[in-house]
Amino acid sequence: MTLKTTKTIYWIGASLTSLWFGTSGVCELTKNPIVWDITLQLGYPAYFIYVLGVAKLAGIAVLLIPNKLLRLKEWVFAGIFFDIIFAFCSKLIVIGPLATTDAIIAFAIVTITYVMFQKLYPIKYSNLTAI
Repeated sequence: MTLKTTKTIYWIGASLTSLWFGTSGVCELTKNPIVWDITLQLGYPAYFIYVLGVAKLAGIAVLLIPNKLLRLKEWVFAGIFFDIIFAFCSKLIVIGPLATTDAIIAFAIVTITYVMFQKLYPIKYSNLTAI
């Protein structure tokens, strides 16, 4: 796979992830009834929905900055994966298996995007003996 292909796949994935989680974050902060009703049905408290919305929008802002804040992007990916896993488990237990489709699709998109991120910015552990 060429560098150009890797970058293209990464930026398409980052854009889709940003669109998905950015929309979700805005819906959480604006008390969109669909998002709020589902989240409350899953048993999460109202204050958590606001925190989640702010975290999603902050994470998306970091994700869209090219070639900067790479360590922080790792944390953003971790947060997104946690969000997807918790959404999947909550929906599976409370609503049922059919409600987990969006989480499965999001997981696939974010996983491919993260793999491309790792190819673009490999982690180097060169000075571990100095610690």
